[in-house]
Amino acid sequence: MYLFKSIADDIRLAQLEFRKQTKARRLVIGSLLACMAAIFQSAGDLLPGIGYFISPFATLPILIGAMQSLRNGVMSYFLTILLLFILFPSELIVFPFTTGLLGIGIGAAFSFFKKRLSIILIGAILLTLGIMCLLYIFHFPVLGPIGTDSVSFLTAGGIAIFSFLYSWLWAELGLFFFKKLALFKVNGDN
Repeated sequence: MYLFKSIADDIRLAQLEFRKQTKARRLVIGSLLACMAAIFQSAGDLLPGIGYFISPFATLPILIGAMQSLRNGVMSYFLTILLLFILFPSELIVFPFTTGLLGIGIGAAFSFFKKRLSIILIGAILLTLGIMCLLYIFHFPVLGPIGTDSVSFLTAGGIAIFSFLYSWLWAELGLFFFKKLALFKVNGDN
């Protein structure tokens, strides 16, 4: 079955190549990824309407950074939070618990697991927990009028199913972009 297939060793090779980079180059790559994530996340405020379709792509730079190295992904994640705090504080509560957390979770899972299902489940669990925290702890209406203040098994089940499918989509998109961008072939000779 497709979900139980092992991920190719491309990720491992890319991580080894990335570790050969100078610290300055790794820092610049992480900073660029953080800037891209902040721009994508704030697109909902900058471009009302179409920006809400661009905003979910804030996951991609964090995911790519975490696929390169977990340290780079975490640095990009926290740098994006800092940028959003300065530039768009209205997006600050959503990013750390949804799009950013999903990117870090899936990217870290690529480092620790080889099976697609494990990688997808880690992302889905983290996204579910992030959305539940926003809904029931911070009382932030991330789902609009659908989510209420009271815990519902129907809502929690719907969030879990959505998180699994969304995590699956991002795991596949992350693999696609990681291979297409050829970030693992970047070396110091360029």
